[in-house]
Amino acid sequence: MGFFDFMNEDIAIDLGTANTLIIHNDKVVVDEPSIVAIETRTGKVIAVGTKAQQMHGKAHKGIETTRPLKDGVIADFDAAEHMIREFIKKIPSLKKRIFAPAGLRMVICIPSGITEVEKRAVRDSAEHSGAKEVYLIHEPMAAAIGIGIDVQEPKGNMIIDIGGGTTEIAVLALGGIVCDKSVKVAGDIFTSDIKFYMRTHHNLVVGERSAETIKIEVGAATENLDNPPEDWPVQGRDLTTGKPKQVIVSHKEISVALDSSISSIEDAIMQALAMTPPELAADIYNTGIYLAGGGSMLRGLDQRIAKKTDLPVFIAEDPLRAVVRGTGIALKNVDRYPFLMR
Repeated sequence: MGFFDFMNEDIAIDLGTANTLIIHNDKVVVDEPSIVAIETRTGKVIAVGTKAQQMHGKAHKGIETTRPLKDGVIADFDAAEHMIREFIKKIPSLKKRIFAPAGLRMVICIPSGITEVEKRAVRDSAEHSGAKEVYLIHEPMAAAIGIGIDVQEPKGNMIIDIGGGTTEIAVLALGGIVCDKSVKVAGDIFTSDIKFYMRTHHNLVVGERSAETIKIEVGAATENLDNPPEDWPVQGRDLTTGKPKQVIVSHKEISVALDSSISSIEDAIMQALAMTPPELAADIYNTGIYLAGGGSMLRGLDQRIAKKTDLPVFIAEDPLRAVVRGTGIALKNVDRYPFLMR
């Protein structure tokens, strides 16, 4: 150990379309929405994360809220850089230090279908935020490690990570991705589907935050649930009169609203299974499919995928944090995981 090693810090980041999570010293220290509020006149970033989300959909013309990531990749480089830097500043133990860390080592997870240009954007954002060493790991691999799977075994495992911008489907074996499918249908599309449904079936205009709440409270992938949630009151603006009004929605309605998008995910899963080598397909028959990511918490989704594939489906423990948990484990074992990209 070098004399100045105490000046260095290791952090693991799940840079997601909807939420960013950071692990430091084996603890999740940041878990906030991936959103930035900018003063339009000066271009200055005035808030990030939870504070910026509170302004989303409610700000005046002088403030613009933006999500720096779209479909799992960086769409606004400057905003992403500011967001990462501000989130790092929120790490409690770094706040207490007299001196800023001399070097930051980061492991950041990325979608499996990312291009080299998009990969470079993630790396550059991290370096501009103060990282001296940057490693990248694919989301399905991080999710598998976070679930507790030994990814280096000669055994096939299928992971489905349903995030905010993308659904990552991958078959893993021997520390690598054998085949994968990435579709831009995930949590954000579910939210848009709900907004569209409320507009067309209830003549009600609702904002993104309200649609997100509906998804959490009564979201479902199927009408037939063992423990259905109670109906949920939704407030918005009447499309015809312009007056504020309230309607009551049920999980059955939301399952209808999301049906088309979930069918797209099912089709992608079937395509990934069709690409799987026969020996690994035999392994998956025995081990089943693992779900991770916030989208996997949609009621009845595991039942629906199990029915479509005729395979057992398991939801990860704390699926929202499975990816960042795996990223944190990879960070502690950089030498053990040769698949980490530098």
